[in-house]
Amino acid sequence: MKKTLFIILCFLTINLSELFSQEANDTIVYLITCGPGTETYSIYGHSALRVVISNKNSDTVYNWGVFDFDTPNFAWKFAKGRLNYMLDSDPFERFLRGYFYEKRYVISQEINLSPSETSTLMALLSENLKPENLNYRYDFFYDDCSTRIRDLLEKSVGEKLLYPPADLKKLPTFREMLGKYQEPFPWLHFGINLIMGSRGDKSAGYRDRMFLPIDLKAELSLAVAGRSGKMIPLLQNPEIILDFQAPVIKRKFLSSPVFLFTLALIIVLILSTRLKSKTSNNYIDILIFSVYSILAIMMIFFNFFTDHQQMKVNYNLLWLNPFIILCLISVILKTGGNLWFRVVFFISGAFLVIQYFLPQTFDMPLLILDLILIVRCAIRGNFTWNPIRIE
Repeated sequence: MKKTLFIILCFLTINLSELFSQEANDTIVYLITCGPGTETYSIYGHSALRVVISNKNSDTVYNWGVFDFDTPNFAWKFAKGRLNYMLDSDPFERFLRGYFYEKRYVISQEINLSPSETSTLMALLSENLKPENLNYRYDFFYDDCSTRIRDLLEKSVGEKLLYPPADLKKLPTFREMLGKYQEPFPWLHFGINLIMGSRGDKSAGYRDRMFLPIDLKAELSLAVAGRSGKMIPLLQNPEIILDFQAPVIKRKFLSSPVFLFTLALIIVLILSTRLKSKTSNNYIDILIFSVYSILAIMMIFFNFFTDHQQMKVNYNLLWLNPFIILCLISVILKTGGNLWFRVVFFISGAFLVIQYFLPQTFDMPLLILDLILIVRCAIRGNFTWNPIRIE
């Protein structure tokens, strides 16, 4: 009896092995790269995996870039860095419809996997699809729709996957990589540079650069996999599925942050020299310091009360500091004298000098805003050297 059971088990094991091997042979996996869109969340493009199993007539896309707008307290969770993203699987045709409607290109590249590697990848996808694993905490640099694909391929191919050596002299920073896609959207570019901390100025190595979908495509196209003593490209047979040109955004200098903030600086300088009335100056400073107080509160929140690691250690907090809020209170209540304005003046002025030595990049619009703050604090501080004072 035991001998019979043993023979049956061996027979089943052999057949199951052949079945899995056959399915792996009938399975082709593709890297899908989608072009940038015009919405804020789509300007960086998108990545997904497409799995075609011919003997099952199955053509499925696995997409790690899905989130639910109906999530309770969506905006608050997003700001706090506690919004969960999830893995979604869709038929390929349904996946394409959205990109056809948005007129975004879609490129497919076959991934050169052996049958055993394909089986490993399919097992990992099955594990990802379990209810307890569908959701994950999104991290823009290190855990997103693109890095998830990179990590799965690394686990599937293992040590046989080889990346080309990186040129250590030409490593871009994360901020520079984002800037390539944000450049046509100057206000978005300004906002992200404002709230992104010094961690965005770290150098992005070869693997790190794959957090952006189009860069994932470019870097994996240079990778190779070992096969029987030979090195073959990891990706092959690129095919354009949807052929749309990337959107061309016309940049308007007259509505850019640099122009508008420079214009604001000029207006503040003119008003500061012309207006002598204390009441008029109070109105101006209530407006100006209200705006700066909001920015200061944002800096405090993103530095200390969010889980977004990319927004922490932000040296913009040096000039957008809590003392600005005390300046606003003193203007509104007409108390406190000039102490807080002098404190903010010296801190903001020092920032213009030390920003060259800080491990963070500061764009021109930020420096112009700092100059506006310096001008008003110089006047409100009633320095003896300043001929323009509010008595």
